Amino acid sequence: MAWARADDGIRLHYETAGVGEPLLLVAGQALSHTGWAPVLDAFAAHHQVIVFDHRGTGASDAPTGQPYSTRGFARDAVAVLDAVGVDRAHAYGHSMGGRVCQWLGIEHAPRLGALILGATTPGDRHGISRTAAADAVLRSRDRDGLVDLLVTPRWATEHPEALDSILTLPADPAQLRLHYLASQGHDTWDLLPRITAPTLLLHGSADQLNPPGNAELLAQRIAHAEVHLLNGARHGYYVDHPDATGVVVDFLARHPLSQQPAGRLRQA
Repeated sequence: MAWARADDGIRLHYETAGVGEPLLLVAGQALSHTGWAPVLDAFAAHHQVIVFDHRGTGASDAPTGQPYSTRGFARDAVAVLDAVGVDRAHAYGHSMGGRVCQWLGIEHAPRLGALILGATTPGDRHGISRTAAADAVLRSRDRDGLVDLLVTPRWATEHPEALDSILTLPADPAQLRLHYLASQGHDTWDLLPRITAPTLLLHGSADQLNPPGNAELLAQRIAHAEVHLLNGARHGYYVDHPDATGVVVDFLARHPLSQQPAGRLRQA
């Protein structure tokens, strides 16, 4: 196993695959790197893909003494880039991973190429909140309820192994709560205009966990951000929508590291 060391000493497990410009994939709330397994090979055909386990998930350490935050998860992601030896990478975050990637764009711009924010929000204070029913499913981690919010019934039936990989959750309820509170505590609204990276906002039009109107809100705050809605797709669009990976690959091809100056930190 390969390990990164966070700034507080926590060990973070990571893996790499493929060759090409580096692409960091950041998983959602309480999910390990296996959440990206169904699309890993497709991305690795074009990029050096870097995946990792958030603290509290997978093989990474699982401290409980301090609260987690999306801002802290972003620092963990930078520690992973350091361990791999990558100065700059594209970053693609899904759901809470998209919240983490917002902090990468805000506070770690020199480490970024392009930024893809998938099915995410600027935080509940300014974003469009999910319904109470969807939030109850998320807090309870009811598997059947989660599956229905993530993917279509047909895809779930035809891909049971892939479904298991994207729903590998910590067994410790304390870790589930730490991740839930970190995601719910996210708020970057005032700082989003600092993001200078070319940004793609990717969202399913039928997303009930993070309603698609959040993509337009983010676009209002991030200069020149592109919005791409996937018609009929749910929250887990990246695994069951046939066009999602290609949209990301094409966006990255239009914004290669070789044609971008190193990102700069911009004051809001």
